[in-house]
Order: sequence, then structure tokens, then C-alpha cells
Amino acid sequence: MLRAFANAFKIPDLRGKILFTLAIIAIYRFGAFVPIPGVDFAVLQGAIAQAETAGVAQLVNLFSGGALTQLAVFALGIMPYITAAIIMQLLKVVIPKVEEWSKEGETGTKKITQWTRYLTMMLALLQSSGLVVIIRGGAEQLFGFPVPGLMPDPTVPKMLLMILTLTAGTAFIMWLGELITQRGIGNGMSLIIFSAIVAELPAQGNAILQSERGGPVVFTVVMFVGLLLTVGVVFVEQAQRRIPVQYAKRTVGRRTYGGTQTYIPMKANQAGVIPIIFASSLLFLPSLAATLVGSPGFTQVVDRYFATGAHPVYIATYFALVVFFAFFYTAITFNPSDVADNMKKYGGFIPGIRPGRPTAEYLDYVITRITTFGSLYLGLLAILPLIVLAVRQLPFPFGGAVILIVVGVGLNTMQQLESQLLQRHYEGFLRT
Repeated sequence: MLRAFANAFKIPDLRGKILFTLAIIAIYRFGAFVPIPGVDFAVLQGAIAQAETAGVAQLVNLFSGGALTQLAVFALGIMPYITAAIIMQLLKVVIPKVEEWSKEGETGTKKITQWTRYLTMMLALLQSSGLVVIIRGGAEQLFGFPVPGLMPDPTVPKMLLMILTLTAGTAFIMWLGELITQRGIGNGMSLIIFSAIVAELPAQGNAILQSERGGPVVFTVVMFVGLLLTVGVVFVEQAQRRIPVQYAKRTVGRRTYGGTQTYIPMKANQAGVIPIIFASSLLFLPSLAATLVGSPGFTQVVDRYFATGAHPVYIATYFALVVFFAFFYTAITFNPSDVADNMKKYGGFIPGIRPGRPTAEYLDYVITRITTFGSLYLGLLAILPLIVLAVRQLPFPFGGAVILIVVGVGLNTMQQLESQLLQRHYEGFLRT
């Protein structure tokens, strides 16, 4: 593998792409520490030292590489873009026009990408406005306690400047991600999320070392368990159920088409990390509702069961939501009837299964069984950090969205590098 890295840097254009990608990531990480105007930096640093983020704030802080609690220019991170992309995928089922775009090839993809950008800016504007209101109110939702004096001059022009800065920061991140995709290595948005998550891992490891229930022994055990989990996640993420497809021969003029064999790949985890993001967002709603309603009884129930992730009710609800959204998202993204119709249109069939409706029923049966395993796998992976927190009162950095994104992006980037090397007759990263 070290020889493959050396070979990658021997190729001028590939070396340029790698260095360009690293430079863009360095710019992104720099912006995660530049504070927005209107915030008292000394008060902010004192609050960061005692911060206890939870719920959706913890997820946004993770995806922003700690920029949220730093109240940096890139505080919103890439979350508005992720949300916009998910919404556009869901709109394919609701709006026929969006579904038509998805079937138009490159032209349709450009239209969907453009509307995703517009939606990202709208969401960034809304989220930045909400964040500024939270900062003006003391940022209790971010740090777990009120921070008086965080915004010493809460005037309307100052707040508008903060909203504009945060929105522009999200637009700049989106542009950096597209630059990586066009001129660098790998998917730009995924690599930005990857770099943000990896940047937070040392801080979480240090928290384990400094904790009263932690120490060197516990840290070693956590790292070993993390290594085993990483191997297991790589195995599951690469796992596929390959359904064989046979195409019949057909003659058009003097040419004969078909007669080939292929397969339909069905991943064990068909939904990816989306169910965990959906479930985390929904679990923040009880706290938000308690703040809006203001009922002492309702607030007491929410504080007891949903304020932290250590309560069994919270853990069970989280697991159930992840399982539900795994089935929901798979049902949206994979339509057995459409796959069966396309196969029948081009003369394809599954050996032993009649084309048309029987094929759709068979594909539905297979995808349901696969999703059952995938949803349980996702649910257990999602609640693992919460279980460790409830039992040992320790942060567990290997679990949920963290390990899925790190492993998924890492594998995808390595495969792209390997394909670049193999095109130039070099041995790849993933080959022995």
C-alpha cells in the first residue's frame, strides 16, 4: 500500500489533484475557526470549555468539524446542502417534473443540481437566522447552559451581518466541495464531511483519556473496539446480493443484440447514513416543542426522557426511528416495479422468474429481506454510542453516522485513486 501511495505521487496530474484536494480541505478547516462578527470571543472560549451539545446540535457540530460551537463562519457546515439533497430525492416521488429530470441524463442532473443549490441557500438563510436568534438568547441550546454576554451588541444591523456571514459561509463550502469534485480526487461534499468528522476524533479521544471513568486502559479498549467495528462496517458496506439477469438475443437488421448475462447489485445497507440523520433530527422535536409550549409538565417529561441520550426510552425510540427510516428511504429510492418494467422492455429476465409482475414481486421480496438486516445493523450501530454513554458515561467516537461516513467516503476515495493508478498501469491501493 505504501508503494501505491508513492506511485500516486509519481504521476504529475494525479499528484496535482491530491495536493489540490488537500489545499481545499485546509482552507475549509481554517474557516471552521474564524469567528463570525458580533460575538464576544473571550466569552465564547469560556463557554466552549464547558459545552455539552446534544440532539441535532451535536450532529450539526459533528458535520461542521466543531465550527458550530466555535460560532465560526462555517458554523452551519454542509448540513444545509445535505438536507437540500435529501429533500430533492424525496421530491422525485411527489413532483412528477423532478422525476422527469432524474430520467433525462446529464441535462436533468444539471437541473436537479441547480435547484439543490437554490434550496441550500434558502435553508442556510433560515438556519443562520435561527442560529443568530439562539446566540442572542444566550445559546443555551448549543452549550447546554445560558451564556450571558455572548452577543454584546444585539442590534438589527449586527444580526443581519451575522446572518449574511453564515449564509455566505455555507455557499463558500458548497463551492469548495464542487471544486474538489471537478479538479481533485473523490466527491467534494463527502470529503468535506469526512475531514470535519476526522478533525473531531482527536478531541473525543482526549475526552476519554481525561475523563474520570476513562484513562489509558479504557482508551486502548475503545480504540481496539473501534478497529473491530471499522472492519465489520467495511465488510457490511461492501456486501451485495447479486441477482442474475439474462438478456435474450434479438436481431435488428443485420445486427444481433442481447444474449448477455449481468446482475442487479443490492447492497446490504441500501439506505446508507440517511436514516440516522432523519432519526437524529426528529428526536430534537420534543425539546423544541417543550420550548415553544412552555408547559411545566410537558417540559418535565421531555427533560426526563429526551434531554440526553442516556435514557432507555430515548435509546429505544432512536433505534425504532432508524429502522423505520431505513425501510422508508429504501422504498423511495428502489422501486421494484420500475426495475421489472425496464428489464422487460429490453428483453431481460431473472432465470426462473417470469418477466413483469412476478419479477417485481420477487425483487420486492428480496429487497425487504435485505432491508430487514440493513435496518437492524443501522439501528445497532446508531445506538452503540448512546449505550456506552449510559453505561460508562464516556463519549464513544466510533458509531452511528461517524463510522458510516468515514468508512464510506474512505472506500470511495480509495477506489477512485485505484482506478486512476490502474489506468496508468500501476498497482492499486486495494490489490495485493
